[in-house]
Amino acid sequence: MNNSAKFEDVKVNIKIILSGLWAAVTLCYLYGDYFELYVPDKAKGLVEGTNLLDTPLKLFIAAFALSLPAVMVFLSLILKPKINRILNIALGIFFTAVMLLIAVISLTAWRAFYVFLALLESFITILIVIYAWKWKRA
Repeated sequence: MNNSAKFEDVKVNIKIILSGLWAAVTLCYLYGDYFELYVPDKAKGLVEGTNLLDTPLKLFIAAFALSLPAVMVFLSLILKPKINRILNIALGIFFTAVMLLIAVISLTAWRAFYVFLALLESFITILIVIYAWKWKRA
C-alpha cells in the first residue's frame, strides 16, 4: 500500500473527548429549545406566562440544570481524573434519564424534532458515561 495514502491517527485525550461530547450535547439542548419556539402556541405561552417555567423558582431550577452540561465542557478539561470520572458518569446518567423521559412525553407531530434531539442527546450522554467508565487508570 502507498504510504502517502495513510493518515496519521492521533490518540485523543479522554478529557478532550468528554469535553467535546458535553459541547455537542449542549448545542443540541440549545437547538431543541430554539426550535421549540416554532411550535404553535409556544411563543404565546411565553408572552402570557402560561408555560412550564411559570415561576421564578422553576426558571432558576431549569437554568441551573441546563448550566451543568455547559460547565462540564470546561470542568472535563480541568478536573482531576477521579472526580472528573465520577461527575461525568453521574451527570451523564442523570441527563440520559431526563432526555429519555422528555422523548417519551414529547411524542407528537409538532415535537418530532424534539424527540429526535432528545434521543440524540441521550446517545451522546450515554457515550459520556461509557468513555468515563472506561477511563484508563495510570
